[in-house]
Order: sequence, then structure tokens, then C-alpha cells
Amino acid sequence: MAKVIMICGKVCSGKSTYAEKLRKKENAVLLSADEIMLSIFGQNTGEKHDEYSEKIKSFLLSKTPEFIDIGTSVILDWGFWTRHERNFTRDFFQSCNIKCEIHYIDISDEIRKRCINKRNNITSDGKYNVYFVDDGLMKKCDSVFEVPDENETDVLISV
Repeated sequence: MAKVIMICGKVCSGKSTYAEKLRKKENAVLLSADEIMLSIFGQNTGEKHDEYSEKIKSFLLSKTPEFIDIGTSVILDWGFWTRHERNFTRDFFQSCNIKCEIHYIDISDEIRKRCINKRNNITSDGKYNVYFVDDGLMKKCDSVFEVPDENETDVLISV
């Protein structure tokens, strides 16, 4: 049966890597807000970033039931940083009678710092189209992130 899997975790916790592996395992469609943002705007959204990101997430959310209707599972890769966003999304899918899971990636600070350094190196080299994460961005993102409690999490991935 087709389902939705929401990937939750801090910036640079391995969400997109996990989502890609899961996409292959589940034979699912992977919808990534960052992938669309970077494809359209590159690194240069400035003050409009949050506004554009919310519009893209809303659009992807509205399209997801179409994939479920044809029997295709969907992986949503955009962090789900706040409890409100997780609850809103779960409620939306429940109202559509769509099974929904949250997979939470819990990463240690030490491993995450190594991941951020690796990511920034490949971003600087232009090899991958991902966001460069400086200290300011990391602090901003971390200040918003709310760790899901065990009642919210269907699958816990500890790194």
C-alpha cells in the first residue's frame, strides 16, 4: 500500500542521503523542496528564501495525494523542523486517508560537524548543488528545530 514518508532532521543530518536510499528501497517518488529551490534560484534567494520554500512545500504537499492515488509511495525531504509543521502535515494526510510515517534522523554534533565540513567543501568546488552551511545558517536552522518526541517518530535513525 502506498504511503508518505516524512524525513525529519536538522540541517546536514543526512536526510537527503537517507531519502535517496529509501526511495530506491521503497520504489517511491522523492520530493525535495531544496532540490527545487536550488534548481530555480541557486544559492541566491536572499530574504525571499523562507517565502519561496513555504510555497514550494505547499505545492508538493498538494500534489502528493495524486501519487498515492496511483499506488506510488512518496518521500518528502524537507526537514519537518517544527512540531507544528509535522502535526499539520500528518493531519493533512490523515484527512485524505493516507498512511504517513515520520523518519527522524538523530545525529551527534561531532558527526554533523564533519558532514557540514564535507558538504561545504563539495559545495565550494561546485560539484553538488546543495546549500553552503556557514555558522550563521546553522545557528538559524538549529534555533527553529524541535526534536520530535517518541510519539511523533515512526522510525528513528541514530547516526
